[in-house]
Amino acid sequence: MDIEESKEILKKVKKIEITTRKLVDGLISGSYHSLFKGQGIEFSEIREYIPGDDVRAIDWNVTARYQKPYIKEFIEERDLRVYFAFDVSGSGNFGRIIPKKRAAIELVASLMFSAVRNNDNLGAFLFTNEVESFIPARKGKKHAMKILSKLLTHKPKTKETDIAKSLQKISKILKRKTVLFIISDFFSDDFVKELKVLKNKHDVIAINLSDPREKEMPDVGLIELEDEETGEQLLVDTSNEEFRKNYSKILTAHENKLKKQLRKLNIDMLTIETETDYTVLLKRFFDIRKKVRT
Repeated sequence: MDIEESKEILKKVKKIEITTRKLVDGLISGSYHSLFKGQGIEFSEIREYIPGDDVRAIDWNVTARYQKPYIKEFIEERDLRVYFAFDVSGSGNFGRIIPKKRAAIELVASLMFSAVRNNDNLGAFLFTNEVESFIPARKGKKHAMKILSKLLTHKPKTKETDIAKSLQKISKILKRKTVLFIISDFFSDDFVKELKVLKNKHDVIAINLSDPREKEMPDVGLIELEDEETGEQLLVDTSNEEFRKNYSKILTAHENKLKKQLRKLNIDMLTIETETDYTVLLKRFFDIRKKVRT
């Protein structure tokens, strides 16, 4: 990358920072801090219960053994790790007004700068049908800028997606408890088993990216559709009402199946549409998640 290209990328990164600053200052910063503070905890010791202790911390097995109440004591990890697993496959280029990838980068930037405010360690995985790039977690704004720059400049080796294979690799790399955001449209073969493995050890949050055109095919006559990932082309008649209905049903069924799978695994999902103000959706998501977990 030459000097001019570097300057251009830096401009784009700074523009994203400016765009997301208001959101980080207002809507997210406090919610993020209260939601993830204390998520990384380590067992310290078991001690006898003292009046005023949180009864939810009582270890009932030890209490039954000694016939008096004992509690588990934990210490908060100072270094919370937050990773972003970013789907950079071909389908991210889809978007009627804003490509899904662009919307996702702004969303990730908002979360990253919130994590910087929280003094968390940030890292990232960029994946297609495999993990193509891994950035180990570090603290600081400079490191967040590095991740953003990588998201903007990374050229995928393939347009295809294999979430299961990518999650297997991520699971091997992440040894300590982590908050893991998975950003994708989740158009991939079955990956439930791999998600379950990650969920058993980490705090996993799915961010589902979609575009209105994906769910609602407009009536514009004969058009040639091309799969962004496989390159396969197909001539379709969008004026055919039955075709449009079936198309919509398939996409709706995909999203409903994804929701059901994640609900079963107790994984929270936030769906972001490219033409919707994601700032409101993010705040609502954080508020709901906070209520459920308190």
